[in-house]
Amino acid sequence: MAIHSSHPEIAKRLKRAGGHLKSIVAMIEEERGCLDIAQQLQAVEKAIANAKKALVQDHIDHCLEKVVRAGSSKSADTIKEFKEIAKYL
Repeated sequence: MAIHSSHPEIAKRLKRAGGHLKSIVAMIEEERGCLDIAQQLQAVEKAIANAKKALVQDHIDHCLEKVVRAGSSKSADTIKEFKEIAKYL
């Protein structure tokens, strides 16, 4: 399986979000204000959602488009895979 050029950037985003999530746990343990915690949780949630969108878009751009352009006989499989991954958008 080849690594797409966007995967290292996506991994970096997720590592940052993971670190941020750990700091939110610390905020909860320190009994920080709920508003501050909710704001930080929203930021982590958005970061993860953006990473997911980037991953799905990369898959569509590189994997599915490649099969379609090649005129592969696997078009039914490609359409099925597209429908499956589109659920995550």
